[in-house]
Amino acid sequence: MRILFTSAPGYGLMLPVVPLIWAARAAGHEVLLATASEMTDVGARAGLPVVDVFPDRDVWQELMRGVVGDDRAGLSAEYARAAESGNPFGLFTLTMTEGTIEAGRAFGADLVVFTSDHAAGRITAQALGVPGLEVGNRVSWSLRDTEFRENHNSFDGELERSVMRELGVADGDPRLVARIDPRPASMGGLKADEPDSRDGVPWWPMRFVPFNGGAVLPAWAMRAPQRPRVCVTLGRVVPAISGTTNLEMVVEALGGMDLDVVLAAGTADLTALGTLPENVRSVGFLPLSAFLPSCSLIVHHGGSGTTAAPLHYGVPQLVLPAFADNPLSAKRVADRGVGLSLDPATADVATVREMVRRLLDEPGFSSAAAEVAEEMAGQPSPSEVVERVAAALS
Repeated sequence: MRILFTSAPGYGLMLPVVPLIWAARAAGHEVLLATASEMTDVGARAGLPVVDVFPDRDVWQELMRGVVGDDRAGLSAEYARAAESGNPFGLFTLTMTEGTIEAGRAFGADLVVFTSDHAAGRITAQALGVPGLEVGNRVSWSLRDTEFRENHNSFDGELERSVMRELGVADGDPRLVARIDPRPASMGGLKADEPDSRDGVPWWPMRFVPFNGGAVLPAWAMRAPQRPRVCVTLGRVVPAISGTTNLEMVVEALGGMDLDVVLAAGTADLTALGTLPENVRSVGFLPLSAFLPSCSLIVHHGGSGTTAAPLHYGVPQLVLPAFADNPLSAKRVADRGVGLSLDPATADVATVREMVRRLLDEPGFSSAAAEVAEEMAGQPSPSEVVERVAAALS
């Protein structure tokens, strides 16, 4: 089978589906990833065949410039149209759909796999007349959630239908094999014995498998720490939009504690942090999977992938939610008891220290995190899902 995987061009949007692509390829299927911007290089470095469906512009950076709002000069008519629709992600629908359809047709796709937030993939399946598989790429939300679906109807709104008309794609939805929800059951996902469907399409569970990129592991990451190790990260988007104010406060708080702190700030400018405390190790970009298993806690912004990785490893969390779906992630964490949530607008050094002490000292948090990790380990793997898809289409 020839399977076209499609994704919007963001780290947190594309990386969660990489293990599923690997599983399909390992099962002997021909695969192709259709994306754009920086994710084309990221996908290639993950060992995948990739096609850039919109090479003319960096639409991810364009989206970031529009969201930040401090440099809107030169933003495209597509961005303005997407913003007017109420769904900035519509920029990807407007710019990437035609190229994705062309790539799928040239590839001879028998199946199109698309993430729930990427309409270009859904339209491509309909345009090619082949089955589709919708894959949730968040632990924060799923289109199974009635409240979320009702409040975010822009995911299947007029903008998508207008693009279909402009490209001559027949109105309607593709035939879906299934929809995938990667969340553990205790955090909104599917129970093993709980059949679910919407519009006559079944929902299937799938284990979340962290993928953050590859790296040559530093020696310290291979050794057990002599004191509790705490990871601190705000992902890639938050520092670009909001700066490093929250990092300054968190580093000051943790710098005064008996901890081994790993600051994974990517390419963020850390000048404002000054000289780092002696117990803080700045590692730039280092995949969470390289050192998170040795951590006792992670402090982060609530990005969906950053929230899901410690769930996989059974690590408690302190979430300072930024924007987008970050507050939803924080609520999931707090409600399940695997961590705590703190509003970054009101956070201070003393409160961060108090919450960190609670998370490290109170056993309920680590016990709940271990329960969720065990629950996730029992979910169907991406390989099992690929087998189920193939059986459904045979």
